[in-house]
Amino acid sequence: MPTSDVRSKILEEATRLFAARGFEGTSIQAIAEAVGVRKPSLLYHFKSKEELRQAVLDELLTRWNEVLPELLMAAAEVDRFDGVLDAMADFFLEDPDRARLLVRETLDRPEDVRQRLERYVRPWVDVALSQLSKAQREGHVHAKADLPAYVVHLVQLVVGSIAVMDTLVALLPEDAGDRRQRLRAEMRRMARSGLFAPRPKNYEVAAE
Repeated sequence: MPTSDVRSKILEEATRLFAARGFEGTSIQAIAEAVGVRKPSLLYHFKSKEELRQAVLDELLTRWNEVLPELLMAAAEVDRFDGVLDAMADFFLEDPDRARLLVRETLDRPEDVRQRLERYVRPWVDVALSQLSKAQREGHVHAKADLPAYVVHLVQLVVGSIAVMDTLVALLPEDAGDRRQRLRAEMRRMARSGLFAPRPKNYEVAAE
């Protein structure tokens, strides 16, 4: 296996195991076995478990940061909001361990995660708030919406919901169809209703 592939596989398996067992409950040996390499080979790429944890979080937030800016920049555009919110949800639905790991690390090491969010996410939040404030002044966004708090709750809604989704779908009836998709659709509705002001009845006519 090429060196770059080994490193990617280590990050993938470490994400999965840290999310499932926590950092303290996961050994370097367990990660090496999951990857299919010997422990010295893993330590060639990452000198310690702590260095590996840092790399896992950096990889997660770097990749998330490729999706999040588009969501936040489009948040003030009602016609684009659903599609972009789905893109953000898909990032975590593609691998729910990303959401689980982020929640677990937030609970276990809040200061570390806070610093990372400041570095990776906060600049885009500031840009989004500028866009949302403009939309609020124009009447597209609820006048009383607390925009900074909304952004925090939006991220919490997506990440937190997906982190526990596969467990909590058990509360839905077994004959409820695609339970994951139902929860995703409701997450979208809640995100929209908390932000956008109702359109006037003659919106389509006026827009033409």
